[in-house]
Amino acid sequence: MKSKIASEGSKYDIFKWLMVVSLVAVGVVGNSIYAEQSLLYRVIALLVLGLVAGFVALKTEKGSAFFTLFKEAKNEIRKVVWPTRQETLQTTAMVVVVVLLIGLLLWGLDSFLGWTVSSLIG
Repeated sequence: MKSKIASEGSKYDIFKWLMVVSLVAVGVVGNSIYAEQSLLYRVIALLVLGLVAGFVALKTEKGSAFFTLFKEAKNEIRKVVWPTRQETLQTTAMVVVVVLLIGLLLWGLDSFLGWTVSSLIG
């Protein structure tokens, strides 16, 4: 029964995606046609068209799956144990020190190889 409902939804999804694409196209073409109008009005119109297109896209199967994924990712972010300020500062300091050491090592190796090649060439 669930597959029957899913196939019904996917039958109309093509029309919904065509509507989303047409709304985006209307926004692009309308923005270029009304280029002489105030930027504020064009931005408001693009935001409205974007919201309508996003609403229509969320009503498709893939859109609802994306929204579900987004909600689950938000819940997973809440479960993350974030480092303290001290841990962040210590880790950042270690990264900066290692990058400086590797940079100095590469600079020294480059200088040595450059000196060696220049003395061999002449």
